[in-house]
Amino acid sequence: MNNKEFHYKRLIREYDIKRTSAAKDQLKRAKEVYEKIPQIEEIDKLLNTNGIQLIRSMLSAPLNTSVDDYRKNSEDLIFTKKMLLVESGFPENYLDITYSCPHCKDTGFINTEPCTCFKQGLINIAYEQSNLKHILQVENFNTFSLDYYSKHIDEKSSKSPHSNMERIHQICVGFIENFETEKQNLLFYGHTGLGKTFLCNCIAKELLDRNYTVLYLTSPQLFKLFEESRFHRDDMMDEAKAMLSTLFTVDLLIIDDLGTESASSFTGSDLFDVLNTRYLHQHPTIISTNLAPNDWNKYYSERIVSRVFGNYTNLKFIGSDIRLLKKYKNKVL
Repeated sequence: MNNKEFHYKRLIREYDIKRTSAAKDQLKRAKEVYEKIPQIEEIDKLLNTNGIQLIRSMLSAPLNTSVDDYRKNSEDLIFTKKMLLVESGFPENYLDITYSCPHCKDTGFINTEPCTCFKQGLINIAYEQSNLKHILQVENFNTFSLDYYSKHIDEKSSKSPHSNMERIHQICVGFIENFETEKQNLLFYGHTGLGKTFLCNCIAKELLDRNYTVLYLTSPQLFKLFEESRFHRDDMMDEAKAMLSTLFTVDLLIIDDLGTESASSFTGSDLFDVLNTRYLHQHPTIISTNLAPNDWNKYYSERIVSRVFGNYTNLKFIGSDIRLLKKYKNKVL
């Protein structure tokens, strides 16, 4: 069994466990309610009996069966049941099965198509292997701080790193809040250690928590996928093949540290294909890089440069290396 099949079957088993657990919880609540309100148990038995009688009558004499009468009688019984629950201090839906995903009811599929939660589950497995989930627990908006950005005016930009980061933070929050409608693309650029990767992770966590699919790759990881797909596709792990196809359709693709890869003319065309396809289909992308705008032409083709600087919101990070500031602060403490 290959990795993809293993992950797929693992997720299917997890959904089976979810449904079984939800059914057990519902039975437990039903037992609690029946002991406190015996009338509800009688109503449930009556609803079940009426349903069986309806099916039998439809099979034996379908033309004489009154579905409307059954529906009216059932609605009256269900209304009475809800009233009894509320009067006894329970929510009216207390006896409903509670699914973790109301869309697919913990089956993982809507009709024959994988539910968004199932797609995200597959990506989450990949995250577990890359330890990104652990990183997102540390690097998120709850731990984001402006304290490491100076309020002194930077002569080159005529603004302070603090005010600049305030603006970038606001844009990132807007990117998340309007993610469904505005379909923006972001480019983070600036020297090492200014918080570009941190903000990428902040955005990733927020969108993951809102049930969007997110794929995070460093530039070397991305270009390795390109190289393997072009020259060693038959030898690629199935997980890598699945990730390669996900590049084009995932809700948000994050490419971190662009410019640190060993690029070639082949992989450059692959990069343009991904960026262009995602742009045309309005799938947002975030790129972070240490490269200054004037340096892009040394590494990438004109059409890649045009696509990024023409269709991305360019955000320059300024200030001092936060990693060094944190290290110095810890030593002082």
